[in-house]
Amino acid sequence: MHFFLLFTFYYSLFTAHATEVSAVNIKINNHDIYVTTSLKPDQKFINDINDGISKELTFYIDLFRVWSIWPDEFVTGRKLVKILKSNPIKREYVAASIDGNVQVEKRFKDLESMVEWAMNIIDIKLTNIKELEHGEYFVKITVDSRIRKLPPVIGYFLFFMPEKEFSISKDSQKFEINRK
Repeated sequence: MHFFLLFTFYYSLFTAHATEVSAVNIKINNHDIYVTTSLKPDQKFINDINDGISKELTFYIDLFRVWSIWPDEFVTGRKLVKILKSNPIKREYVAASIDGNVQVEKRFKDLESMVEWAMNIIDIKLTNIKELEHGEYFVKITVDSRIRKLPPVIGYFLFFMPEKEFSISKDSQKFEINRK
């Protein structure tokens, strides 16, 4: 009996689909760097949204310059916030995307199309390569999912309560910028 329970526990650990960032693709077009990536959420995340629990995802798209001796140098970055809400009784699905001062809100007929729209980042402009020094660079994508928003003071007192559901990141392949 104990062996069976132990086996099912380990089997569920290794077969569970975890949230992950897909490949980070970099494209340079007309001296601009464009980034394409997507987030693949796990089934618990999808079920929570379907049950009416709002989710807030923060995408950090950061450009780093590679140094051999020193730590990698942060060059520039963008922050995108995606907010997903659903009403299971009315079957309404609303997602918002906040990029700086620009906020886009969309309504969807089904959960799958809302999740697909919110999780995919396609050809977002990061920077112009004319502004960069010669060197080797990479893009790091970090995605944070916040559980709750607590005021900063309360967060210090309740330090043992996690504020993030998950935080994952993935780096692109390194690429060379030859500017002369």
